[in-house]
Amino acid sequence: MSLLVRNARLAGGAGRDGGLCDIEIDGDRFGRIVPAGEGTGRQLLDAAGSLVSPPFVEPHVHLDTTLTAGEPRWNASGSLWEGIAVWSERKRTLTREDVISRASEVLRWYAANGVLHVRSHVDVTDPGLVALDAMLEVRERVRDVIGLQLVAFPQEGVCSFDDGAELLEEAARRGVDAIGAIPHFEDTREDGVRSLEIAFDIAQRHGLLLDAHCDEIDDEQSRFVEVLATHARRGGLRDRATASHTTAMGSYNGAYSYKLQRILARSGVNLVCNPLANLCLQGRFDGHPKRRGLTQVKEMLGAGVNVAFGHDDVMDPWFPLGTASPLQVALVGVAAAQLTGAAEIDEAFAMVTGRAARVLHLNEGYGIEPGRPASLVVLPATSRFDAIRRQTRPSHVVSRGRLIAETPVAATRLSWPGREPEDIDFIRERDRE
Repeated sequence: MSLLVRNARLAGGAGRDGGLCDIEIDGDRFGRIVPAGEGTGRQLLDAAGSLVSPPFVEPHVHLDTTLTAGEPRWNASGSLWEGIAVWSERKRTLTREDVISRASEVLRWYAANGVLHVRSHVDVTDPGLVALDAMLEVRERVRDVIGLQLVAFPQEGVCSFDDGAELLEEAARRGVDAIGAIPHFEDTREDGVRSLEIAFDIAQRHGLLLDAHCDEIDDEQSRFVEVLATHARRGGLRDRATASHTTAMGSYNGAYSYKLQRILARSGVNLVCNPLANLCLQGRFDGHPKRRGLTQVKEMLGAGVNVAFGHDDVMDPWFPLGTASPLQVALVGVAAAQLTGAAEIDEAFAMVTGRAARVLHLNEGYGIEPGRPASLVVLPATSRFDAIRRQTRPSHVVSRGRLIAETPVAATRLSWPGREPEDIDFIRERDRE
């Protein structure tokens, strides 16, 4: 069946001709993109001037840990370290059904929010690899709706956990998409460097991507991101490698930060910032002033480094809240990273769409272009700026040519002195056109 998305306002512009456009979809692929009124299709979806964007992309989440907040106990200190300890206790009770049920529920939330590409880290510091096997099954179950990438994540270390390297190797054999590491958690700096060497070796031998939790700590002496970037450049992995979190960067001095910008920019690696979780986790050992605990988002964007925003945790021992909303992540990222210029807010939208797609290395599999997979979201907004400001939920989500989600546009009816009752949608009149 062919689908026509009529009267679309493409994200990033007012349409291919400077106005609204029609988007033709033939089967599961995009066809022509033509001026509004010129498109054809058997099934009609009228965007009515709404913003139409490629789907949202989640570059960093832990689906195996989602929906476990308070199990078996709450993270009382709120620190990263106690979160890891709580998860280690919960991990002992994991079953295949438990992981599949929780991960599938959150993936439904993601799909309803217009997120159709997800990268999930999966803890492999478990000799039984229960969570990994469950998530491999989930990946297969959702493949017709969501593209799910799995990262073998050694939560308790590679060198500092018994058989950690062997478990990473086994995860690669079982079919993960990327190899992870956590060098700052290893017992010594030497172990941290060695863990990255092991991760890069496994990724390159198996032809996989690499995504390491890197410097997720407030220690200004934690500098593994330079090691990761140098391995990526010298070994040829380059933009197939990602450094996630890098929160220690928020404590680096100006001279070292300047040097690091050059190292990262020429390496081609990606950075993923997780503002929701890290604003809560970092600075827990500080008095006042208390550090923000985020990577240098604005500075790295300015240096030409690709940076994306991720959710990281959805109701788990590290962050007890969340609805799997990429626009919520973008809004918090705008505030936390001080991206308040108009162009910077547009960039924040890109950090949960196109920039995040680069992290997943989606390449020609992403974007509203003829011949590409026909996935998109329709947002009842006038612009990317407006979508973030008003936190608009997608009115329609199309995955590979199929309409999979619809959300009625809600309005608030207001009675105000001197005025007739009217709907309030929080849009200025001059922004409607």
